[in-house]
Amino acid sequence: MATELRYERWFLPFSVPLGMGPKQSKVRIEDDTLHVKFGWGFRTAVPLSSITKAEENHDRVYSWGAHGWRGRWLVNGSSKGIVELTIDPATTAHVLGVPVNLSTLWVSVTEPEALIEACTAKA
Repeated sequence: MATELRYERWFLPFSVPLGMGPKQSKVRIEDDTLHVKFGWGFRTAVPLSSITKAEENHDRVYSWGAHGWRGRWLVNGSSKGIVELTIDPATTAHVLGVPVNLSTLWVSVTEPEALIEACTAKA
């Protein structure tokens, strides 16, 4: 899978000095697990078998970073290229090192189609 977190140019001067820029972030699939990391602010490892739906999300996004509530989390450096992943059973993510429930993840990526395909391909 060839994708990474998407960042808007204007957001880089804010995210990079805080340790949440592109060099400290990743979106990759390894050993049938999706790994998402947004610097030290957010990280998770989701088994592909727990991803029940993956689709582009075109809802308007008014914030950037890593934030959420009650199992729904948005991890983004851009309001474009957002993929919505439905996770069942829910898994654990870490926000600022604190474990949280994760049942829906919205993540902005450079190649949404590649992430969707990788998360929905059945063996």
